Amino acid sequence: MAWLHTWTGLLLGWLLFAMFATGTAAYFQDEITRWMQPEVTGRPDPVAAAEEAVRFLQTTAPDAKRWFITPPNSRSATTQVFWQPDGDRPRGSRRDTSATLDGQGQKIEARETRGGTFLYRFHFDLHYLPVIWARYLVGIAAMFMLVAILSGVITHKKIFADFFMLRFGKGQRSWLDAHNVTAVLALPFHLMITFTGLVTLATLYMPWGIAANYASPDSFFDTVFAQSEEVGRSGKPVPLAPVGAMMRTASAEWHGAGVGFLSVSNPGDATATVSLTRAPEDAIGSRGPQLTLDGTTGRRLDASVSKGAALETESVMIGLHAGQFAEWGLRWLYFLSGVGGTIMVGSGLVLWTVKRRARLPDPERPHFGFRLVERLNVAAIAGLGSGLATYFLANRLLPLRMEARADWEVHSLFLIWGAVLIWALVRPARRAWIEALALAALLFAAVPFVNALTTPRNLFASLAAGDWLFVAFDAVMLLLAAGFGWAARKAARPRSVRAPRRAAQASDTVAAA
Repeated sequence: MAWLHTWTGLLLGWLLFAMFATGTAAYFQDEITRWMQPEVTGRPDPVAAAEEAVRFLQTTAPDAKRWFITPPNSRSATTQVFWQPDGDRPRGSRRDTSATLDGQGQKIEARETRGGTFLYRFHFDLHYLPVIWARYLVGIAAMFMLVAILSGVITHKKIFADFFMLRFGKGQRSWLDAHNVTAVLALPFHLMITFTGLVTLATLYMPWGIAANYASPDSFFDTVFAQSEEVGRSGKPVPLAPVGAMMRTASAEWHGAGVGFLSVSNPGDATATVSLTRAPEDAIGSRGPQLTLDGTTGRRLDASVSKGAALETESVMIGLHAGQFAEWGLRWLYFLSGVGGTIMVGSGLVLWTVKRRARLPDPERPHFGFRLVERLNVAAIAGLGSGLATYFLANRLLPLRMEARADWEVHSLFLIWGAVLIWALVRPARRAWIEALALAALLFAAVPFVNALTTPRNLFASLAAGDWLFVAFDAVMLLLAAGFGWAARKAARPRSVRAPRRAAQASDTVAAA
């Protein structure tokens, strides 16, 4: 079990670190997006915003086959609209059939960015890879993580004692303490988040039940997630009934829960229907109930069929993983637990090299495999930190009207990440750690200052205005800068030299534990 824990944690540990780090940031993906679009202000009423969005669509795409509206909520200040052109018309690009609106239905000319959505998608779709390949790779990594957690529990004899044991300045012992404390402190969270992450893509990883019982995957999804049959336009123009009244009807049926999504079929026609889906923030389950109304009268047509036990369980597991239901206190607990998981994976990677260095015949001239792991650790831990900070800096520094601006924000993350990897490969390992950690600290510290120079929503102005989102973002950036700076300072301290026999004995004791 100790062998299994070590190698399942190492082989895909660098990918797991990136998944944990970006997945943890994604618990505030809506807030990150708002920070990355400082032009967006206000907190509009969802019902009024949806009504204004309908007016915008009636002007912009009156003959569309379908409208899609995502009204603002407690975490988002904008209304997202998308329309599906009629089948006889060219679809064009997504940019031509979508818009971001304010509460008055006016198109917002905010900077182009993928915001927090990119971090959310990256933690299971990666980037620059075909999505299916990426999801299989992520699934294998998640299964390795699950095996590492369970084998770690089995081999951990002092699991309760180590909950309170964190000693600094003790070399290998300190790394082991950091690994143990972050693993034990949020162990239920780590188990939940890993297992539910696998459940979210269970039909991709375990398709055999579908293959045995359905003609195709499409027939399975059509049966399980049945939608109302599409009806073509009648050609008889009839105005759409007020969607605000429909939203209030749905909210009353859902005991006060809000509407998170609206879909309007055949708008402006006698056959129009409006489907409303409950907001994900109002319940743990990710697949909220739906209500379909006649678009011309607002009369109820049908409601979503109640889920069976399996679908309900899956919905709750996905909801637990995404955490969209969480209020602020629980959301911060999710975030801090994710930070603990990220530290757990990172400290485990470093511990692998720390434990084995003392066993090397010549610690100053390690073999190729050891050097490779050491350099990959630098790139994975310090390099990703530098990349994330650069992603935020690029949002403020790239020209606002730059072509493919959102893509270049993402490219900047990977360019810096790749540069740190190359730097780690050519520099001595200890110097690479110091320099890469210091770079991450400087980049994170630069974010609040660059934000202050490029937007009016700086730290002091935000404090005066009670703009706590921007205050919290700057504070987190400074805390991350302090953390990476402290790590760089620790790495710069002279390494203590111990007698080989004593080092080997200590290493064997830790391995036995």
